[in-house]
Amino acid sequence: MAKIRRSVALAAVLTGAIALASCSSGTSTTTSSDSASSCAPAGGKVDLTFWNWGTGMDKAVDLWNEKNPDIHVDLKTVPNGNAGTYQNLFNGLKAGTAPDIAPIEYDTVASFRLVNGLKDISGCADVGTSASKFVDWTWSQVSEGKNVFAVPQDIGPLGLYYRKDIFDKYGLAAPTTWQEYYDDAVKLKAADPSYEITHFSQTDPNWFTGLLWQNSAKLFGTQGDKWQVSIDSPQAQEVAAYWQKMIDQKLVSTDLQGFSEALSKAWDTDKVLTWVSAPWGWSTIRDGAPDTSGKWAVAPIPQWKAGDTANGNWGGSSTAVMATSKHPYEAAKFLLWLNSDPEAVAILIKETGIYPASKAGADDSALTSGVEFYGGQKIFDTFKTAAAQVNNDFTWGPTMTDTYRFMADGIANALAGKGTLQDTLKDAQAKTIDSIKAQGLQVVN
Repeated sequence: MAKIRRSVALAAVLTGAIALASCSSGTSTTTSSDSASSCAPAGGKVDLTFWNWGTGMDKAVDLWNEKNPDIHVDLKTVPNGNAGTYQNLFNGLKAGTAPDIAPIEYDTVASFRLVNGLKDISGCADVGTSASKFVDWTWSQVSEGKNVFAVPQDIGPLGLYYRKDIFDKYGLAAPTTWQEYYDDAVKLKAADPSYEITHFSQTDPNWFTGLLWQNSAKLFGTQGDKWQVSIDSPQAQEVAAYWQKMIDQKLVSTDLQGFSEALSKAWDTDKVLTWVSAPWGWSTIRDGAPDTSGKWAVAPIPQWKAGDTANGNWGGSSTAVMATSKHPYEAAKFLLWLNSDPEAVAILIKETGIYPASKAGADDSALTSGVEFYGGQKIFDTFKTAAAQVNNDFTWGPTMTDTYRFMADGIANALAGKGTLQDTLKDAQAKTIDSIKAQGLQVVN
């Protein structure tokens, strides 16, 4: 019931937001109802354009094209969304040159909805009856009431990658609470001053957001047709204070950026011992730190209260039909196949390394077998459980790129000793409110 209320509220606020945005910009937009009602087969051969940044996607597209000669998909590989593709999509929507299909990360769906950039595909093919095929919380990320604006593709529930060999050496079990994690960090530092329990990257504010999500920090909400901003909530401040303490006591590395060669070297030379990350992180460690093969394990993310099972999410994408597409029926049909057909999902798991949003995809043999790098542990069992523990009631803001930038700036200052993570939340709260108001939207706080 709570989920239904949230969906209705979000639909209301976005409807109001879009109306305001349209009035303020003077741009011509297509309404959701118009898009859904016009979703009918083209009646002939169709060519679809698909921008994507995941490696290996061509294998899935080739299979589709082989099986569907009347709906041909032309794949174009592009940089990831925040590396320029999102801006190109926004530009393409204005110019009428956007592709038919593009990946949209969950945290950015609202930003594209704000400019009416996505087709409502709820009336296309079997979209309206497909919610049960996907992990529950992902469907709420791409829909508003009965309207559907994308199809979930992958998810990033959090788990703890840790150096089991070193934990075992000092008689430490995988921590089950954040207090135990802190205690372990202190013990390991005492045992060897070169050890750091993990790294805190200034370039991954979305990682930090996943930790806030786990602690039930709702960064955004709605009240009627107005936005509520609660980045600086008590739950978020609790997370910030915890990690600030770790930074102040020099228990975590503050000079290593995520996905960097320096971080890989730190893993490979036994300097950084854990990483709270998503299922896709398994290959990041494997490829970056090959000398540590067999020494890592995966455990559930530590909890704020012993016995709890709360989780957050880092990353994950949907695939959407852009508002300028002239073939939403065919595009939606391809997207449903791509993200729920067992053969297609198996290709995505194998070739692109995703952890699927498809419920059935979690049972693919590639995700139910032991992983040699992790000592044969069936590490994806942990993430399958985690996926069901992610809080459904989490709303992204309408200007998330701005919010992430404000958070990254604050985190950089905190890591440099020029502020704190608590300050970061307060600053991001104030600046995000200004950012939303600058879009012509209303905020109640």
